[in-house]
Order: sequence, then C-alpha cells, then structure tokens
Amino acid sequence: MFGLFKKKSPKEKLQAEYRKLLEESHRLSTINRAESDKMAAKADEVLKKMEALDK
Repeated sequence: MFGLFKKKSPKEKLQAEYRKLLEESHRLSTINRAESDKMAAKADEVLKKMEALDK
C-alpha cells in the first residue's frame, strides 16, 4: 500500500526493460531468428548499462 506511489529507480527500470527484451527475444526465437538476435543484442546493451550503474 505504501509503495503504491513509489517511483522506480533507474536500475529497476533497466531491469524491467531487460526482462521484457529477453522475453520478446525468446518468443521470437521460434518465429524469426534474426529478429530474436536483434532483441538479444538490445538486451545485452541494457545489461551493460545496468553494470555501469553498479560501478
């Protein structure tokens, strides 16, 4: 209840985006491998941004 209006931190936003991209990549892996690879590459970029925030 008290976390209802809490804003997400930049790291939490990146984690949500990373999760979404990986799920989409997995879904596309059976349909279109090239698009799946593009999504995986975008997810990798987001992961690198998350690692940069940790440093």
